[in-house]
Amino acid sequence: MLPAQKYLIELILADAVAEVAKAFPIAGNTAFIPPLISLKRPKISAHGDIASNLAMQLAKSLGTNPLVLAQQLAKATLTHSLAPGFISSAEVAGAGFLNLRLTDAAKQKTVHAVLEKRERFGFAPPRCRGHGQRVLIEFVSANPTGPLHVGHGRQAALGDAIGRLMQTQGWIVHREFYYNDAGAQINALAVSVQARARGYKPGDTQWPEAAYNGDYIADIARDYIARKTVLASDGSPVSGAGDVGNLGEIQRFAVTYLRHEQDIDLKAFGIEFDQYYLESSLYDEGRVKRAIQALVTAGKTYEDDGALWLRTMDYGDDKNRVMRKKDGTYTYFVPDIVYHVTKWERGFTKAINVQGSDHHGTISRVRAGLQALDIGIPSGYPEYILHKMVTVMRNGHEIRLSKRAGGYVTIRDLIAWSSGSNPNQFSSALSANQLDGNLLRRGRDAVRFFLISRKADTEFTFDINLAMQQNEENPVYYIQYAHARICSILTELRSRYTGDPEDWSQVSLTPLSTQRSKALLQKLSEYPQMLEYATNELAPHMVAFYLRDLAGEFHAFYNARTERVLVDDACERMARAALLSATRQVLANGLATIGVSAPTKM
Repeated sequence: MLPAQKYLIELILADAVAEVAKAFPIAGNTAFIPPLISLKRPKISAHGDIASNLAMQLAKSLGTNPLVLAQQLAKATLTHSLAPGFISSAEVAGAGFLNLRLTDAAKQKTVHAVLEKRERFGFAPPRCRGHGQRVLIEFVSANPTGPLHVGHGRQAALGDAIGRLMQTQGWIVHREFYYNDAGAQINALAVSVQARARGYKPGDTQWPEAAYNGDYIADIARDYIARKTVLASDGSPVSGAGDVGNLGEIQRFAVTYLRHEQDIDLKAFGIEFDQYYLESSLYDEGRVKRAIQALVTAGKTYEDDGALWLRTMDYGDDKNRVMRKKDGTYTYFVPDIVYHVTKWERGFTKAINVQGSDHHGTISRVRAGLQALDIGIPSGYPEYILHKMVTVMRNGHEIRLSKRAGGYVTIRDLIAWSSGSNPNQFSSALSANQLDGNLLRRGRDAVRFFLISRKADTEFTFDINLAMQQNEENPVYYIQYAHARICSILTELRSRYTGDPEDWSQVSLTPLSTQRSKALLQKLSEYPQMLEYATNELAPHMVAFYLRDLAGEFHAFYNARTERVLVDDACERMARAALLSATRQVLANGLATIGVSAPTKM
């Protein structure tokens, strides 16, 4: 149902409660508080369009039988001055459920609402929760020490889709990538490239124990020695010095090289960030030292065995944590605490982190550190969405390794396979900016859709063979084909008939009263509430489920012999064309919300 219709039903039911409650003395008591009105879609469509347990909520406080009360509410609902032409029936079911049916005319208004609002259909009105508030969503945040793997891809798809969802509900979304460009991992990267530059390889006795083993390390070393130039994220050129003994220059070149490679992958995946925040800046600006000193001064730390500890147990952690080790270096969660202070100071009172489930232990430590600083940050700040692993299958076998990455499947490989391409050729063409756009779109759409199609906290198996299929077994193809098929029908309609209206609001929708029409109308009307619920739950997989159902309703409508659009009867033709136009629009809107394209031809 449309938001305006939901509001109208809530108003009618509230008035019905007030009317029925007059007969009960307790209703005059100041302690009597009418319950919140909850509306749901019945699990069985034959039971009606809207269900409410209002009578069962109210019966105890009024001291009456819920079944009797539901019958009284049903009568008061139907006799309400706003009910005629809007509510066609009010029935009682079970122990006291109130089931309402909307009139055909009320259901048909969805089509006009969609065609009036177009791309903004489903967007929440200004009065909604969160409208105009700022939220920072941090996702991907990969160390610049290697290619982006499939886990980063799931974060990218989830984080971007959550941001798009929140924008439909009025949130001002800021997307941020946090680069861990400081610490032991960056030093290990530099040492790895240096070893390759000196001619060593994994397995040699001279190969460093903690080195990175992927072929990409050899690529970086080769380009560094050849004094090649790569572009930094700000567009400035960084050239390899060629000096194998200069570890600092090797690190500078390697980090820039890998950040550039990650930028290529993110662009190919259709992901854009508002800001890249460097961990190194927290040290350069003295923020880490100041935060440590503030905690020491406040008595939230203690020293033991040469290390500085934070009293995280005071804030719910299972044990206290080391902040500064014996050698004077900081543990990894210390800059994380300081980084989140910057989020708060920048005015983001809501922050969401999308990370792998291996970051579970970080949550209590970061939150404890923020509470210990005592600067007004709420105890649940930031919010976390932790995703589980992705298993990649091809030809019935799990793919565990990528020669290029050295230990995992990269997001670039996954896009290549999903587009039906050879990963090596795909990677070369992508880096040279010579990749066919349709090929890239096909792979990107499949990967983005699949990676958000399950709840984040569930493990997911990515079937490459399924992603490549061009049939209804592939959910991405199934949905996109529905959109393309409608575009084809409407194009054919315009070529056969003249006089199509510019203003769809003038088209009579009376013919849309068949079973298949009503089913499609019902699914369209659910879109705004689905967006609202998916946003509140931070669950973009709900959009994927909805789109599959909507495409299914369209295909059922299209295959019904009684629902042909290209018919001579102008009234039937234009009503069905309007319905298909609205369906095409909602399909496109939903796909855009999860970052997937809506092709007009397949």
